[in-house]
Order: sequence, then C-alpha cells, then structure tokens
Amino acid sequence: MDASQLTPEEFGQFQAFILKLCGISVPGNKITLLSNRIRRRLKATKIPDFDSYYKFLTSPAGRQELEGFLSAVTTNETSFFRTEKHFDWLRTEFIDQLQGAIRSGERARTVRLWSAACSTGEEPYSIAMCLAENRHKLPDCKVEILGTDISEQAIAQARAGIFDDACVNDIPESLRTRYFQRKIGTDAWEVKPALREMVTIERHNLMDPLRRPGFDCIFIRNVLIYFNRESKQVVIDNLVRALVQGGYLVVGPSEGIFDMLGMLKKCSTFLYRKE
Repeated sequence: MDASQLTPEEFGQFQAFILKLCGISVPGNKITLLSNRIRRRLKATKIPDFDSYYKFLTSPAGRQELEGFLSAVTTNETSFFRTEKHFDWLRTEFIDQLQGAIRSGERARTVRLWSAACSTGEEPYSIAMCLAENRHKLPDCKVEILGTDISEQAIAQARAGIFDDACVNDIPESLRTRYFQRKIGTDAWEVKPALREMVTIERHNLMDPLRRPGFDCIFIRNVLIYFNRESKQVVIDNLVRALVQGGYLVVGPSEGIFDMLGMLKKCSTFLYRKE
C-alpha cells in the first residue's frame, strides 16, 4: 500500500470527520486530492502518518490543529466580480429599491450585507465597491458588509486586503485606481482604508446560526456544491433566518439548492426574496 496516500479506511474516517465538522461532503473519487492536502499538515505538525494524525486531530490535544486542517482541506477559489450579472443587479435594482424605501421612510438607514463563505475576500470587497460607487443614492446611510469563512488562512488574507496582479486584473481600471493602491516594495495591491473600513471579516461555520441583526442581502455562491443534501438544508435554514423580511438571497448557479428554496420567492435564476 502506498504510504503517501490514504487507505480506503482512513479516507472514510476523514470523510466522516469533515462532514461532521463543517457539512462538506468529500466525493469518493477525491482520495488522492485529500491525501495530498492532509500530507501538508503531516509535514507542518511533524506527525509521521495519516492514522496518527487522525487520532491527534480528533483528540482534545488536537483542538488547535483544527484550523490548520480546515484551511488545508477546504477549497478557496474566488475572484473579484465573479458572475458579473449578480453585481449588476446589486449596483442597480437592489440599491434603487433601498433608495426608494429610505426616502419613503419605510426602513432605517442601516444597510447590512453578508458574503457567506467569502474565501480570501474578493466577494465582500466587490460588494463594497458596488455600494461605495452608489453612495450618492444612499446619503447618510450606514453600510455594514460582513464576510465570513471557516478557513482561518483565508480569513487572514481577506483581512489583510492584499492581492496580486492576477487577482486585481478582474477589476475595471477605474475602480482599481479608486479603491486599491500598490503595496510599496512589492508587486501586490492593497485595499485602500476607506473601502476596507466598510468590510468586517470573521470566522464562521455555515452549519451554525449566525448571531447577528438581520441582513438585507446575503451572497452564498460556489460553496454548497460541496455539501450533501442534509447539510445544505441546515445551511439554507440558517441563511433564511438571517435575512430580514424582504431581504434577498443571491445564489451561485451550481449550488444544487433550487428545489430547497420554497420558503423564498424566486425573482430570477440566481435571486430569491424573503417575503
């Protein structure tokens, strides 16, 4: 047996552990991928083999290692303004509705948005740019944008707000000039303070309820594809509870949840409203 790869029994143990820990279902054909990712943690912790690492990870002594494990085994793929039509809706219809409701006195002047499973921060900063560009439509409004992820490594990068050239190439030049600056002595770009102050980044497991005031809009995209159906339902219930009445849920095209959103009104292929 190749000692560099999980045995079927070890793979099954880690599969079950990941599912219980964060709701992600690792497919049976991903044994090599999972082996490679866990091997990084063996090297980092100087633990000799998969079985010893599993025993350590599931013991009280391994509690501190959970963050490193989750960062290693979860997928963090994202980009600025990914799926442009979602942001077109945000910067036009969503903001125009807010403007009308505020002018008529139907709602308070605090606007809350949540980027759930935000990875390294491209999504919440994209949301922030859309809101910042339309500040003139929301005068005297307090805008709160929350980005959450389960990976401490991804959170650290999102909080830093530093991105390489390949990342910022997805941002229109006018926005890049307005909201980013070159980090001195590097080839990287960093988010300017005014935009960074609009965004709060926190660690959160989607399987747990979020104890926060209700949100006007929640983005949940390109993450639930990794969850099994039971876990998806738990996450959806948590998200719906976190929406205010009239709040919107923006979903990715591959989440596999469209038949599970009957409690919301479908507005388009990617947009659902709590009514």
